[in-house]
Amino acid sequence: MGPEPGRGGGTPLLDRVHRPADLRGLDGSTLAALAAEIREFLIAEVSRSGGHLGPNLGAVELTIALHRVFESPRDRILWDTGHQAYVHKLLTGRKDFSRLRAKGGLSGYPSRAESEHDLIENSHASTALGWADGLAKAYRLAGRTDRRVVAVVGDGALTGGMVWEGLNSLVDQDLRVVVVVNDNGRSYAPTRGGLARHLSARRTAGGYERMLARAKRLREVPVAGAPLYGALHGVKAGIKDVLAPQGLFQDLGVKYVGPVDGHDIAATEEALRQAARFDGPVVVHCVTRKGNGFAAAEQDELDQMHVVRPRSADGAPPPADWTSVFAEEMVRIGAERPEVVAVTAAMLEPVGLQAFAERYPDRVFDVGIAEQHAVTSAAGLSAGGAHPVVALYATFLNRAFDQVLMDVALHGCGVTFALDRAGVTGSDGPSHNGMWDLSMLQLVPGMRIAAPRDGARLRAQLREAVAVEGGPTAVRYPKGPVAADIEPVGRAGAAEILALPDGPGDVLIVAVGPMAAAALGAAGKLAAEGVAATVVDPCWVKPLDTGLLTLAEAHELIVTVEDNGRVAGVGAALAQAMRDAGIHRPLRQAALPQEFLAQAGRGEVLEQAGLTAQGIARDVTDALARLRATDQEEEIL
Repeated sequence: MGPEPGRGGGTPLLDRVHRPADLRGLDGSTLAALAAEIREFLIAEVSRSGGHLGPNLGAVELTIALHRVFESPRDRILWDTGHQAYVHKLLTGRKDFSRLRAKGGLSGYPSRAESEHDLIENSHASTALGWADGLAKAYRLAGRTDRRVVAVVGDGALTGGMVWEGLNSLVDQDLRVVVVVNDNGRSYAPTRGGLARHLSARRTAGGYERMLARAKRLREVPVAGAPLYGALHGVKAGIKDVLAPQGLFQDLGVKYVGPVDGHDIAATEEALRQAARFDGPVVVHCVTRKGNGFAAAEQDELDQMHVVRPRSADGAPPPADWTSVFAEEMVRIGAERPEVVAVTAAMLEPVGLQAFAERYPDRVFDVGIAEQHAVTSAAGLSAGGAHPVVALYATFLNRAFDQVLMDVALHGCGVTFALDRAGVTGSDGPSHNGMWDLSMLQLVPGMRIAAPRDGARLRAQLREAVAVEGGPTAVRYPKGPVAADIEPVGRAGAAEILALPDGPGDVLIVAVGPMAAAALGAAGKLAAEGVAATVVDPCWVKPLDTGLLTLAEAHELIVTVEDNGRVAGVGAALAQAMRDAGIHRPLRQAALPQEFLAQAGRGEVLEQAGLTAQGIARDVTDALARLRATDQEEEIL
């Protein structure tokens, strides 16, 4: 269950802030009260709607300071990733969180459609410095010296290679970019790797903690009505060479400011103003605490309430989901096969590897937000005799396609990709829908792809996948409650028949993975209209079994149903296989439109795309009517 909603007497200060300029006339005590109101608002609203709570509670004061120092949208503030931008939304006039991450409501990430204060919204980590590099170059070419570019990155994002590629370019071009490192020591889980250990050593050094406390006391001493910044600078200058990790950045040619307490608005503002005066790239190192100000989040050892789920009306526990089925089966496989290891990219718990890690801690490798490295490292593990299972959200496999193709497949490595959140995810918006993997992986020679329709098939096909040693395999499954098991009524080679009419079939419905339930529902509706439908699950959608071709030849129309884009998906692969085999039957592809889909619930998106029992049945009857009216022999409808 999520946290209890916040209590309080409303948000009178927040109600007065409609744009960032409204912050600039507020004094220190008022700003502190505003920060408290924002926390109460976030705890109440995000607990109800679901969303990213911990990251935003940790970024309250930092965001206030950013908007007091920089003038958005003239100055561009780029959030990497955007799940920490809820406070930014509030301070730029977006206060209706009643439908956060729901159809027609606020996005859970920055959104250009919502506000001129948002520029990037893809929500894939480690990209902001690339954007910043390009923006700063464009402003320099246009002679726009009045605009600053600010990239806010978490320390978790620093584990991604693109950050360092971007930083290298910023230095090479001496670009006026402020890089704010929001260092809370975590992404979903604690940040891993050498850089994380380096930052942690500085963050937790006793001298640094004493410096922050002394600096705070000095700022509270007025001198002629102003904070004693000169004394503060003296304290910082005296210890920075010992405690601050500026060498890490300054050796690269980047000016460094910090570390600074990111929950101290005055200190953070002063650090940002120093950075803004510098004519070149500069890093501002802000130390924050994820979930700050909310005890339940601070004490959540797993992920400090990185994400909270919407509160159910009756308080019932959520049903078992696909991820938990994968998690349980991985533990069983691990007990039987010591060569099986797990690889993930900063998402150990979200992809279901926590239990495996607890049982087999030496066989789990979290490489940070570095999908490309994860895949190539898995190739190396395979070459050394292990069988790695690379567990990722399907949308993040996009980032490592070259490595899948050239490092894993080209070398015939036995690597299994467990692709969670495949297909429509819905509430996380267009960047998180896993609707590209079936199309991308169709291009990979030697790749085998399983699309389980239910929990029993997920367990079985995961076992089949890890038994393959001569090339890559992938098992893809969606977000949400696991589908009820559907037992086959027959077989056609490796494909499983789920529904078979008494007589000759009019239409063959090829149901990919979890679309089986909708396909069976459509077959029932079609039967009521006198249309005989056979429903088949290919089980393994690459390569397609020849039994599927035999079934296709025996039907008047073939309809493929998949939770993937129409281009180059399973429907396209079956059409090609039929042509290659000389089978001349019309084929209709029911799939997701090849576009970025607006946020909504998974069911809402599928309904809009026609991927429901009613929508599929309607497609079939329309296609049959056109086919019979024109007496076509072959067409992709």
